[in-house]
Amino acid sequence: MVKIIKKFFNQTKIDMLLFSENLCTNCTRIQTYYYYCMPYQSGTPTYEERRRYARMDKFIHVLNNLDKFTVRLGRLMKKSEDSFMQKGVDVLFALDLVELSSNNIIDKAIVVSGDSDFVPAVKKANEKGVITQNVYYYKEFSYHLRDVCIERRIIDQDLIDASLL
Repeated sequence: MVKIIKKFFNQTKIDMLLFSENLCTNCTRIQTYYYYCMPYQSGTPTYEERRRYARMDKFIHVLNNLDKFTVRLGRLMKKSEDSFMQKGVDVLFALDLVELSSNNIIDKAIVVSGDSDFVPAVKKANEKGVITQNVYYYKEFSYHLRDVCIERRIIDQDLIDASLL
């Protein structure tokens, strides 16, 4: 989500709590889960690796201190010199969604993603009676995820403007 906001809306400072609240205008926000990976660091981190890591650590610290926010971190695996892959993030999301749905803790789940790997977990939440909403940007999304969700919402300039710091 942060990458989309930077890439398509030319914004770098979004208020994540406000963004989350803006997505929940027709429901009660019980908890916001943020799934991510810390930046890669080599065995002997370069200055740039340490800088990126410190910036993300500060961001994660801020999120962890927001009301009703939970950060779930996977890990970043280096595939090649300039290619990385997140590991564990999809599983963390799926476990949380299925557990919250199965235990009747939620009646609505807002999924801000364009990742089709989430489809099985979303289907299970739907089966448990949870209303699922896919929030996505129209230039980068998964038809599979969008179509399995009961509701859909496009990230637009109004949503971004209403969520700026």
